[in-house]
Amino acid sequence: MGFFSKIGEGLRKTRDALMGSVNSMLRAFTKIDEDLFEELEEILIMGDVGANTSASICNALRDRVKAEGVTDPEEVRRLLKEIVSEMLRGGQELQMATKPSVILVIGVNGVGKTTTIGKLAARMTREGKKVILGAADTFRAAAIEQLDIWAGRAGCEIVKHAQDADPAAVVFDAIAAAKARHADVVICDTAGRLHNKANLMNELAKISRVIERELPDADKEVLLVLDATTGQNAVNQAREFKNAAGITGIVLTKLDGTARGGVVLAIREDLQVPVKFIGVGEGVDDLQPFDPDDFANGLFGE
Repeated sequence: MGFFSKIGEGLRKTRDALMGSVNSMLRAFTKIDEDLFEELEEILIMGDVGANTSASICNALRDRVKAEGVTDPEEVRRLLKEIVSEMLRGGQELQMATKPSVILVIGVNGVGKTTTIGKLAARMTREGKKVILGAADTFRAAAIEQLDIWAGRAGCEIVKHAQDADPAAVVFDAIAAAKARHADVVICDTAGRLHNKANLMNELAKISRVIERELPDADKEVLLVLDATTGQNAVNQAREFKNAAGITGIVLTKLDGTARGGVVLAIREDLQVPVKFIGVGEGVDDLQPFDPDDFANGLFGE
């Protein structure tokens, strides 16, 4: 299955639910008026796009309808797709110009964090990069073992300590290994325990100090893994983590299993954090770099 086919199929449930409602609504209108905008906004909100983002989309749509002199409701679909694509654009590429670069990955249990790291490592290894994994989620049972299995699948090295070890010490050793072995990137699995934000912030701050001391000029990404099936709860999680950890990007998993893919728009617009990868299946190659145009095409079925 090709790249676009994966995105299109991965967004099928969202497309059927969200765009099915939008298309039915547009066919019911013979002119573009305020009732159309209000109904569209309600559909977007119900589709997990979020109240603020839905209002922004409809305001942009009003402006564009007026600027282009559009009168046919069927044309609204085209304008809507353009607005969605533009809204999502910018910041989706990983910043990894230095050698080594560092990627910290955080996320609550159950979102697919360790699997995401494994798939990301496999993708980078296929691209010819030398990857070292740091098993710094030392407090979750089986996290180290799971990451060790993924390191084997991805064909990359792993640095690990015993369970309950100091996460910052694992990151220190992973960076030392990356320097010694001339690795391109260090990917660190870090804990994400929202129920104790003070500990989380302290832990991430300590890890950040280690990275700044050992690799002061390195490019660093802090990626938050979210489960798309949780809808607006994912937005709330992202807001909490953004405040606590200064995240630079989002990885949104399980898009293929939900009709709540509209949450991508809410995350981008409400939080001003770019989505960098999306998960559209169980396979090792089903973690895809986020492309706003491909996402909009997949959402609109084009």
